[in-house]
Amino acid sequence: MSSLDWAAVALFILCWLGYEPVLRVLSRRFGTLNQDMELVRQVWMSVMTRREIRLVDSQLMGHSINSASFFASTNLLLIAAVAGILFGGEAALRGFAAVGAEAVPLPLLEAKLALILVCLVRGLLDFIWSIRQLNYTLAVIGSVPEQDEALDRAALGRAAGDLINPALASFSQGVRAYYFALAAAAWLMGPLWLGAGVIAAFALLIWRQEGSPAARAIRKVRAVLESESGKGPPAP
Repeated sequence: MSSLDWAAVALFILCWLGYEPVLRVLSRRFGTLNQDMELVRQVWMSVMTRREIRLVDSQLMGHSINSASFFASTNLLLIAAVAGILFGGEAALRGFAAVGAEAVPLPLLEAKLALILVCLVRGLLDFIWSIRQLNYTLAVIGSVPEQDEALDRAALGRAAGDLINPALASFSQGVRAYYFALAAAAWLMGPLWLGAGVIAAFALLIWRQEGSPAARAIRKVRAVLESESGKGPPAP
């Protein structure tokens, strides 16, 4: 590997490992989309405990599980494709290199494919863990007693929120792995492409957390929900 390759890989690792700390700093100073969505989901779970018919909650959870399952299935197919080339022997590697990738020694090509594979595997594991936690949340929703039974519904809502938020945080991490896998795939064209790709992916992810229309809209929703919560909980 050349010095440019090492520098690009170091930048990739720095952006991947540094994304969460940067996001935490931004959350404390300005707020982020993920942080705002945590409050929205917390309110959702609190309202769920006071709802007489929870069909809509189950449907929304089912949609989330289907989305995570779709991404996990797609991830598995991509893993199979990349692993087939990486472990398919010299002929598979040379055939892949002939379709337009940068001309490099086979060990370096294997390293590039391995980096893509690591990103995809990490994403798959995040999606699997997200699905499991969402299923746990479904069980919690199903266990909420009827309205006429004595229960600390506020505490139950907070506990359910503490379960669904990590579940969908894992989903977000799985989606993020796609961005970094695309950046890693840019390395096939050369180290400068890898550096540009990971910077672009990092910047795009931060922008979507801070300045995207969705982030601004959710921030307004959070403000409304917080103002309403200050008036006290609605009557059951």
